Amino acid sequence: MAAGIALPARAELVIDLRRGNVQPLPIAIADFGGEGGLGVQVAGVITNNLRRSGYFLPIDKARFPERQPSFDAPPQFAGWRAAGVQGLVTGRVTRDPSGRLRTEFRLWDVTSGEQITGQQYFTDPNNWRRVGHIISDAVYTKITGIGGFFDTRIVFVDESGPKENRRKRLAIMDQDGANLRYLTPGENLVVTPRYSPASQDITYMSQTSGQQPRVHVLNLDTGARQVVGNFPDMTSSPRFAPNGQRIAMSLQQGGNANIYLMDLGSRTTTRLTTTNAIDTSPSFAPDGTQIVFESDRGGQQQVYVMGADGSNARRISFGEGSYSQPVWSPRGDLIAFTKRGKNGFAIGVMKPDGSGERILTEGFHNEGPTWAPNGQYIVFFRDPGGQAGGKLYMVDVTGRVEQPIPTPSFASDPTWSPLLTG
Repeated sequence: MAAGIALPARAELVIDLRRGNVQPLPIAIADFGGEGGLGVQVAGVITNNLRRSGYFLPIDKARFPERQPSFDAPPQFAGWRAAGVQGLVTGRVTRDPSGRLRTEFRLWDVTSGEQITGQQYFTDPNNWRRVGHIISDAVYTKITGIGGFFDTRIVFVDESGPKENRRKRLAIMDQDGANLRYLTPGENLVVTPRYSPASQDITYMSQTSGQQPRVHVLNLDTGARQVVGNFPDMTSSPRFAPNGQRIAMSLQQGGNANIYLMDLGSRTTTRLTTTNAIDTSPSFAPDGTQIVFESDRGGQQQVYVMGADGSNARRISFGEGSYSQPVWSPRGDLIAFTKRGKNGFAIGVMKPDGSGERILTEGFHNEGPTWAPNGQYIVFFRDPGGQAGGKLYMVDVTGRVEQPIPTPSFASDPTWSPLLTG
């Protein structure tokens, strides 16, 4: 997707996410002019994205002093200031002579009356939603100073049918729930999909009736599939290394499980842990030097960190209850986890040394945390119990922002892609 060159910033329109209590910034996203109804649709995607982030408050169109400001002239800033707007996004969607979609936008600081960024994108008309996500990322990043997360996808396990006989299929969708499609037909049980941080590959567990579960790798661009863990005993919880060239997984042998590392090129495996316990759910630090995992070697499930070669394993979780499913943040600053206590299951975060533990959300059953590529949000699934099933939710690292993510049926085991745009 081709892009133009951003204009230099000359003003200060900032949300400081380091502050304790961030108030959402009032912003207006005007309908984009130009091509048919696409301008309205692109603006709708941007509005929805920024609202769901929790850090922006898009104002209602009924309060707009200009319904569709001219893209080629400065907005009527006095009117927008009177409407309580601090940031304003304007845009235009046209077609070039080859039929490609040309989408332009400008971000204005209403208080200072200055444009703080602008960009244009050329793409196939079918990619109009992605353009909306990319513009959302540009606005979000410019104002918060944090990388975007809107131009991403989520793979999850779609669950349908009665609870006693659920059909489980891998599905993929945009982070806002749009463009859903299925990756597996539902004939075999599938669990724990995990995205590669470096490519459009996912690894997951699949089990054919009467056989041991196997580790699979699926390339989402080509559809190519391969079995990478054809061991005689059960394998589980595969996860890619940061470079996408290796997979860490847990291999069960009798009543024990240990963590192994497989090189996808040579298919050689290296054993990383040797215990008479259950070691599972490995997750790499973003620099690849350490692995966080869960183990019951101390009597109940707790979180441990070790070197990527298996050295110097040390426990880092010491709160009440048990800890599982640790996942290292892409920023490297936090580890997310599932915690089981007296009041049910919670999603929380702690620093890599175990300090600073915070619970972000808790309830009857919350599980399966996965990080956004910017390290600011976590998606997980929540199951209310009974005959119902799981649903996906997004929470930010402060715990103040929590949003449902729409899926067509029940959903579990989410995994968040890296940014699709380089």
